[in-house]
Amino acid sequence: MKAYQKAGVDLAAADEAVELLKPLAKRTLRPEVLSGLGGFGGLFALNQSKYKNPVLVSGTDGVGTKLKLAFELDSHETIGIDLVAMCVNDILVQGAEPLFFLDYLACGKLFPQKVEAVVKGISEGCLQSGCALLGGETAEMPGMYKTAEYDLAGFAVGAVEREKLIDGSKIEAGNVLLGLASSGVHSNGFSLVHRILAENSQSLNSNLPGTAETIGEALLTPTRIYVKSILKLLEVVDVRGMSHITGGGLPGNVPRMLPENTVAEIDKSAWPDLPIFSFLRKESGLPDEELFPVFNMGIGFVICVPESAEKIAKEILEQNGETVYRIGQIVSGNKTEVRWV
Repeated sequence: MKAYQKAGVDLAAADEAVELLKPLAKRTLRPEVLSGLGGFGGLFALNQSKYKNPVLVSGTDGVGTKLKLAFELDSHETIGIDLVAMCVNDILVQGAEPLFFLDYLACGKLFPQKVEAVVKGISEGCLQSGCALLGGETAEMPGMYKTAEYDLAGFAVGAVEREKLIDGSKIEAGNVLLGLASSGVHSNGFSLVHRILAENSQSLNSNLPGTAETIGEALLTPTRIYVKSILKLLEVVDVRGMSHITGGGLPGNVPRMLPENTVAEIDKSAWPDLPIFSFLRKESGLPDEELFPVFNMGIGFVICVPESAEKIAKEILEQNGETVYRIGQIVSGNKTEVRWV
């Protein structure tokens, strides 16, 4: 062990980290979980009384260069929420209820308290989405990463009844597009964010105009998790399609849910500009043609419903904490484009 420690790997720190993480995983457990944290594999027994013909839906993702903000500000408590959000919001698009989540954290040097802070966020994200933190891996890799830096990846599994799987095939002209407000930049577009800040010599500790928070605080605001409100909606409303607005923004993600011969018409004036996007637009001088394919621009999730269901859909979503805007409609056309109106 002394030789391994001289090589840069501290097994005692790894053991300490595992003990710190166990209660964070325990608070997320569902009745279907059969194992505790620390085994070679996590055990999850699908509730057979709940599903007649289940389809498992899986997704994996990371946080990208948003991590650089966590390093610069030495703030690690919310980045785990981002990790969970990026995975569970993706599988939610097909109507799946997230069941369990696993994480991978690789670092140059293992600092147990820093790992604990990151996993606190992961645990919080799992609570927000109702899924169990079933396990994970923490790898100390000296020489691969800088001493104080780390990388994150996540993996989520959910389930949906085959007959309730949402694939966009029922979308048709006349359907309505509802946009759910984002909490900010979420976890995409940060390579451009870093460039904008650097080119304009903006400090992360400077005040964000029009708010009481700093630029860094606004940018680190965790990605919104839409799981519980959408699952409530699916109990009542005939949802035709959904889209998680990640890399590619509205023009890159909304067409992914559309069937052939349909197009999304979206009105950019249908929702207000968040202060962080007003700031990025002003500082960069970039036109919407450059910004909308990179950032969510204030809309983190899009739902397609029949016009007759618009009112009840908005009521359910708002009752469950969402801010909802009618941002457009479906018309006949080429699915590969978004038509701005």
